[in-house]
Parts: sequence; C-alpha cells; structure tokens
Amino acid sequence: MTTAITQIEKVIYTAKAHTTGGRESGTSRTSDGRLNVKLRTPGAKGDGTNPEQLFAVGWSSCFLSAIKLEAAATKVRLPADAAVDAEVDLGTTDGAYFLQARLNVSLPGIDRQTAQILVDGAHLRCPYSKAVHGNINVVTNLV
Repeated sequence: MTTAITQIEKVIYTAKAHTTGGRESGTSRTSDGRLNVKLRTPGAKGDGTNPEQLFAVGWSSCFLSAIKLEAAATKVRLPADAAVDAEVDLGTTDGAYFLQARLNVSLPGIDRQTAQILVDGAHLRCPYSKAVHGNINVVTNLV
C-alpha cells in the first residue's frame, strides 16, 4: 500500500540546524544562533540535552498551539494555564530503535467532553502529530 504524501504549497518557515558529533557528545545550533545546545545521550552525566527532549519540547508547544486553534474555531475559551506535557520514549524492539509518545493535556475548567474534542481536533491539526501518524505509538491523555 502506498501512502500519498501531502506536498506543501507555500513554505511559511524553514528551520535550519547544524549538528556535529551526534547525540553522544555533539553540538547543534540553529542558523540564526537562537538555539545552541550540547548533546548527550539520555542519562549521561554533564550538561546537555538529547534529541528526544528536543522533540518533546517542539511537539508539546506545537500541540498546544493546535489546541488554541481548535478552541478558537469552536468558540471555546481556553484557560491561561492550559498545558501539554509530552513524554517521548526511546526504546528498542528486536535490536532496532523506536520512539513512542504520550501527550498529557491539562485544560482546567473545561468539561471533559469538550476538552476531548479539542484534543482530538488538535491531533489532526498539529504538524508534529501528522508527521508521526501511523509511524509511532502515540497516546493522548486528558489529565
């Protein structure tokens, strides 16, 4: 079965990053200099972050923005303390590396049914969610 890939009609933004050394003891920096990080493997001593943490930050921020768009489209007022906690697992199966994730969404003051509608809509709208759809196990949780 072949899956059609949606082509972008208009590029809004292109992120550019340069990485050396990989996750073991590398560095990554963006072309505009706003992000410059040391890389470490998960659990390694010393300062630095890892790709899974960076992915969790990017996805959770994008997902919360998608929730805001869903709320605006359905005329639901979001609380100021709405939040998304992303958990990205790196693991192995049969010796191969894989990711899986949980998006834990907090929408205090919004009834559960409405909150679930917002989360489900955001999962269809968020570019990160679209990118991983059908590729990794993802669970969304209302907390």
